[in-house]
Amino acid sequence: MEQEAKVNTEIQTGPLYRVVGSLLSISCNTSGFSNPNLKKDFKILMKNPAKPFHEINIISSEDPNFSYARFFPRIQKNEISMKHVDSNSIIFEIKNLKKEDEGEYECAVVNPEYTFNGIYSAKTVVKVIDDSLSITSSGSPTSLSYNEGEALSLTCQASTNTIQHVHLAFAWYLRKEGAQDAKPIISLDRDFTLVPGEGFEQRYRDEAIRLDKLDEATYRLNIAELEQSDQGQIYCQAQEWIQDPDRSWYKISQKDAEEIPLTVKAKVVTSMSPQVSLSAKNALHEGQELLLSCGINAQNLAKRFFSVAWLWEGNELAKIGPTGILTVRQEYIDRERIGELKATRTGNNNYQLRIMPVKTTDKGSYSCRAWPEERGEDGNFNQGAAQDSQAMAIDIFTPESGFSVKMQNVRQTVSPGQNLKLICDADGVKGQLSVTWNRKTLPTSSLFATIVSLNKNGVTEKAGAFASREVRVTRPTMNRFVFELPDVAESDSGTYECIVSETQPNGRTESQKQNVDITVQSIDSLVKVALRSREPVVTMGNDVQLMCKISRPDVPMTLTWSWETEDGNLNTIVVLYSNGSISWSGDQSHYQVQVDNQGNIVMYSLKVLRASHREAGKYQCTVSVFLHNVYKKLPASHFVDVKVLNPDSKLALSPNQTIAQRINTDIQIYCKVTSRTSEFSLFAVTWELQEDAGNKIILTSDRNGITMFGEQIEESHRKRISMRHTDGPTFELTIQQARISDKGIYLCKVVEYLQDPWGEWYSLSDKHSHTEVDVIELEKKLSIETKDAEMNISIAEDFSIPCYITQQSTNESQFQVTWFWQQGTEVKTIFTAYRNSTLQARDKNVVRYDRPSPHQFNLTVLKSNSESDGIYFCEVEEWIHAPGDKWMKHAVEKSGNLNVTVDAEGQAKAVTDLTWQAGTWIPIYVVTVSIGLCVITILAYKLCKKNTSGGKNSGPSLWTEQVPLDPHA
Repeated sequence: MEQEAKVNTEIQTGPLYRVVGSLLSISCNTSGFSNPNLKKDFKILMKNPAKPFHEINIISSEDPNFSYARFFPRIQKNEISMKHVDSNSIIFEIKNLKKEDEGEYECAVVNPEYTFNGIYSAKTVVKVIDDSLSITSSGSPTSLSYNEGEALSLTCQASTNTIQHVHLAFAWYLRKEGAQDAKPIISLDRDFTLVPGEGFEQRYRDEAIRLDKLDEATYRLNIAELEQSDQGQIYCQAQEWIQDPDRSWYKISQKDAEEIPLTVKAKVVTSMSPQVSLSAKNALHEGQELLLSCGINAQNLAKRFFSVAWLWEGNELAKIGPTGILTVRQEYIDRERIGELKATRTGNNNYQLRIMPVKTTDKGSYSCRAWPEERGEDGNFNQGAAQDSQAMAIDIFTPESGFSVKMQNVRQTVSPGQNLKLICDADGVKGQLSVTWNRKTLPTSSLFATIVSLNKNGVTEKAGAFASREVRVTRPTMNRFVFELPDVAESDSGTYECIVSETQPNGRTESQKQNVDITVQSIDSLVKVALRSREPVVTMGNDVQLMCKISRPDVPMTLTWSWETEDGNLNTIVVLYSNGSISWSGDQSHYQVQVDNQGNIVMYSLKVLRASHREAGKYQCTVSVFLHNVYKKLPASHFVDVKVLNPDSKLALSPNQTIAQRINTDIQIYCKVTSRTSEFSLFAVTWELQEDAGNKIILTSDRNGITMFGEQIEESHRKRISMRHTDGPTFELTIQQARISDKGIYLCKVVEYLQDPWGEWYSLSDKHSHTEVDVIELEKKLSIETKDAEMNISIAEDFSIPCYITQQSTNESQFQVTWFWQQGTEVKTIFTAYRNSTLQARDKNVVRYDRPSPHQFNLTVLKSNSESDGIYFCEVEEWIHAPGDKWMKHAVEKSGNLNVTVDAEGQAKAVTDLTWQAGTWIPIYVVTVSIGLCVITILAYKLCKKNTSGGKNSGPSLWTEQVPLDPHA
């Protein structure tokens, strides 16, 4: 048994996003019927999102009465249609999509069979979005004029605010003179591919034509060298494409910028001979004006003279001489006298002849002729060779009758909601009149649709889409007809035509017509939105004032303030409704709004209070108007980029310095803030050591005082390094037990932090100072008196061995002094004064030590004897501070030798080359003789005493081993 076919119905996959006013086209097909060649009937239904359980009939191919009332007028006007592609598929279309057309659409096939087996309907979703595509030519010049070979550069802005993912296609078009259709010059298609237009391919390959995209919305056309063939109307076009779920692309919007006339003048001739051209209308009605314009193109035109003549059928009709004197042919003298013929020079290169009213006898072949005129030395003109223009045939027609129609001056631009009023007057009427008013919406279409008619009996009949509208036609006078259309909408724009028909008594009917282009302005063009700011760049904490100027606010409107952050998100701040209510989305405590109604202008103000970096970004105001019971969102204002700058930093640090520090001592580097931006500032500090391979971070301290070592600082070094923060503020870096490797340039980088109005901390630019540290090993500067001397003394006489320090390494140095006695090759220590001894003189039996000044040490030998002969000298050890509060020996120096001789005869004389001066010889001599006498007396007494004691005993020894001395003396 043959298996029955299974029916399947499919519809275009949704959701389908379409723009208001655009074409909606949905395909639907079915398969699986037993007779595939039988034409199937389909019906389209929909569900409104607001009423998801209510199904609405739209159109059916089976039942003409299937449609609901709301769709029936649109179906009659063919705005909604359904066409069979073949017996099993249809295309459903809505030509002018409306917002209320959004919903779920169902395509159902009518089952022609007795059984059901399969799927007989399918559904898809249609989303209707606002048209946000906008396009404008920069500067919008009314016309452009260039010379052949010059460069042309035009820019155009095209953008869209559609939320869905769309692609923009962009193109520049040229409509050449006399051509109905424009042709593309160059385009950027939706796949971002550049395509040159037909006829421009080679110039594109030669890079003579280029399309550049300057930013997200700006496109520039560059033509390196214009050609005369480039003359015409030039404009830019943008298309918005969206990709449907089936991966196909669909054009949802297309807009053209205003056409700009482009004139390309021929290259200036280099020949001295003029080139002559003639322009005029080649067909006129009797009674109209014939205007013959004669153009001259020649070198140095402004400084030359010409004679120009107009020729009819080869005969001179009128002529203007080089001085401007007009001569006219005999037959035209009377017409020139009464003003029917006039000739004038309108410019250096243009001469015009006007004949009005023109007669049928004026038809024929016209041309113009120009002669260069050279003024001679006698003041007379010498005529050069003549140059003729091409001849032009001009026809003059006679109307069949005197019947004519004229449309009175009307306002060709009307605002939405206003009344459109057109007046048509008939002249030369001889019979009965009737009138018909028609309209066509597209300028490229030649088909007019009837709006309303008034027959000769005064009966009015409305037609088409206007049947349900309040349209009036009146006849206030016999020859005047008035057409009125109240409450016009943007869709009422178009070309309106008045056709007046005359039925003459002989039964002959003649019709005359006039038309006018009427533009019902879009609400976008009426309500102008402009956003500006007095100070878009402010310092942290200051207020920002934004002003949104709305012109022509003659309709209820809602204004929205929005703010685009750096990540591209558009956030709503506040919405001000037409009824006065306000809805906040942003933090109300940081904003203020104000509305100032100034009649035709309403100024909306948004004040950003105490702005911070958080409020920086692009601000925009958007207006929605309530028109024809529908809210319409208008193009948003341009963005105002608000920038919030940090305050100027007043941070200043102590000046750069240089430190020289001894090895093994502590280095202390100070970095002081001498000026700050705010008394509440916090500071982050980084200490760095400058190195060839890059600065090495030693220590960082954030604004909270948390300190961290740099990664390159070894653990062993971290114990020597510390930082502290003192008032001022001052940042002190300490490096203990300085090493040679610690030398270098130390940078102190300070970053100042302030709090913004939200309480968040932000940083200002950093400042730094540097300290150059030199770690040195202490130079051994110890120096003592090293000159040798001789001394002769008597027995029992005391003598001093001085030790003079003439230079020391540091001011804190301490000294240990040791005196030595040398006899022959044997050297013995006499006395040592340790560095930590108390500096007081002490009497001993043999020696006495004293320190009369910080740099002089004296050792006095008491009661010399015959064994006191020898060489005496001292040795000084210099001790300096060492790490850990210790001392270390730094230097050792030996004094000069003092050669002492003890004179047993009782005469003592010491000769030294250090102290004697010529002025002291006599006093010294007297004193010496006196002392010598005393010594002799004492010695004689002692000798006598020894002799009586029975022998010689040796005196006390100088050796420290025999006479122990206090080492701390």
